[in-house]
Amino acid sequence: MNTADRSDATARTAPRTPLREHVAASIQRYLGDLNGNDTDNLYEVALRELEIPLFAEVLNFCDGNQSRAAAMLGIHRATLRKKLRDYGLV
Repeated sequence: MNTADRSDATARTAPRTPLREHVAASIQRYLGDLNGNDTDNLYEVALRELEIPLFAEVLNFCDGNQSRAAAMLGIHRATLRKKLRDYGLV
């Protein structure tokens, strides 16, 4: 087995960092960037900032097939279509 094969095998078997840890790190950075200021709509901002790249990447993964993307996301296709319109992604 050459070095590249070992690297590929290690990458496949190495434990993945849970998504929630990436999200937590991003929220911590965002809160730090507030410099002590408060915000009153963090939940709305966080959902929007998560949904936009989530929908874009899943749609890309599904080659633009909204039915498949909605199934992968576990939401109804009409819900996905509405959110895509709301976010200007279509």
